[in-house]
Amino acid sequence: MRRLVSCVLLLSSFALAPGCATYNQDLDRARSHYEANRFEQALALFRVLEHDMDSFSVPERAQYAYLRGMTDYRLADLAPQGTGVADPRKGYRDNARHWLGLAAAIEKQTPGGITSEQKGRLTETLADLNRDVYGGAETLPEGAAPGAAAQPDAAPASPAESPEPSAPTL
Repeated sequence: MRRLVSCVLLLSSFALAPGCATYNQDLDRARSHYEANRFEQALALFRVLEHDMDSFSVPERAQYAYLRGMTDYRLADLAPQGTGVADPRKGYRDNARHWLGLAAAIEKQTPGGITSEQKGRLTETLADLNRDVYGGAETLPEGAAPGAAAQPDAAPASPAESPEPSAPTL
């Protein structure tokens, strides 16, 4: 009986070993779809792998998040324009921002998962996506607090200098 149990455990460990390799193979396959501009196929694989992200090493998680975000970003450009809540472009851009932000956070905490070329692309793409959320018309002066507004050239008139409002005539 003891021998049977050990054989079953040994065989089950061999059966489970390819499962781990499958996640890496799927990530590689999704990467090749992304690099071949087959973004729909890449996204389908990324969505399947999402629930198994904890099976990846930290550098593989950074790669997953980077590739997933860039895939959504590319799909946003290809999606038809919608309106309001039903705008697929906005949905793709929101997802891209989420995944690229996650990739940047992983890379910041544990460097080495993203190449220098990918880091540059990540920074540029996140800046573009952040303009959707924070706007892009104003830039803060160096060292200014994020909540501070830009100072206008002319100071507004004080209340004592402003003319009295005229009374309405009846």
